[in-house]
This record gives sequence, structure tokens and C-alpha cells, in this order.
Amino acid sequence: MNKGEFITFIYKTIHMLIQHKLVGTKGMFFVGQDGNILAELVYTMSSPQKMIIEHTEVSDELKGKSVGLQLVSTAVEYARDHHIKIVPLCPFAKSVIDKKPEFQDVL
Repeated sequence: MNKGEFITFIYKTIHMLIQHKLVGTKGMFFVGQDGNILAELVYTMSSPQKMIIEHTEVSDELKGKSVGLQLVSTAVEYARDHHIKIVPLCPFAKSVIDKKPEFQDVL
């Protein structure tokens, strides 16, 4: 990936559309509606093979709908597809990954 490169991926989940935006080394998976971001997982690519998850946030209107879990799951799927390891600095993402044995391969 080149610095400043913009990539958008769209992942469909059962309940919503999770989008991916990457500009340079900064990226996010997010749920948006009418131009507003309702949920996001923000990360930095510290190297081409290492994603550092920094922050996860879900709006009040989406809380309790497993959106945070879906964002982390999408990041894990992306990491697998691109042979990337994840460093979950975000406490929520770390908790989700630690509780799911099937996510351990991306650590």
C-alpha cells in the first residue's frame, strides 16, 4: 500500500454494511448512515504486516446490537485475507479477540 492510497472495501454482515477506508497507514472499519459514522474501529498499519487497533466506538443508537463485535470480526477477516497480524491496543477489541479462540491466529 502506498502512502495516501485510498481503498474502500465493503463487508456485508447479517444486519448492516461495514465499510473499510484506508488512507496511507491510517484505516477504519465503520458503519455509516446519511454521511454520519455510527460505529467505527480505528487502526494504524505500523508495517505492511501489522495492524494496531487503537479505538472502537459505537453510537448509542447501535449499542447492544453486537456492532462492536462485528467490527472486530471484520478486522480479523481482513487481517487473515491480507496475511496481517493484529495488535489490539483498544481494550474492547483485545477483550473480544482474547475471548474467541478462532481469532487467535491473527495475533
